Amino acid sequence: MIGWALKQALLWGGIALLLIVFLDERPALFSAFEALPAAPKAAPASSPRPLRNAELVFRADRSGHVVVGAVVNGAFMHMLVDTGSTLVALGPRAAAAAGISLEDLSFSARVATAAGPVAAAPFRLREIRLGAFSAYDVRAEVLRRLPIPLLGMSFLGRLKSYEMRGGALILKW
Repeated sequence: MIGWALKQALLWGGIALLLIVFLDERPALFSAFEALPAAPKAAPASSPRPLRNAELVFRADRSGHVVVGAVVNGAFMHMLVDTGSTLVALGPRAAAAAGISLEDLSFSARVATAAGPVAAAPFRLREIRLGAFSAYDVRAEVLRRLPIPLLGMSFLGRLKSYEMRGGALILKW
């Protein structure tokens, strides 16, 4: 009886927490559709807030990470902004969504990651679009065990500037 009550309390507590987070983030969730008209109904963890025509602002999550919604080769995906990553990095699932065939790639490169060295397959992405900014012919790599795509310096270096200030990432082009 106590086990059942504990399960029920955890279930309803989790649902209440999700509702609180959703209601708190509702304006940010809906603004994602304005900034990325081709995006599906899932909103990124941090939706862009345009300040001017050539500027976007993304809020960091509670752990200090910035996850953005980007369109990669026409496919919408969530990406973790990673200034420590030299290239844009995709896992196999994200690469397939972007139209990249793993059979056509060669995992000939070795890259250093926080989890140690791993094999990588270098290639070029046709386009990455973040809000109103697009970068073309972007150097990238596929890593076999990558849980979330990384938006690395091969994309960020195309911007005029980027900075973290007050818990927000500001991108300018």
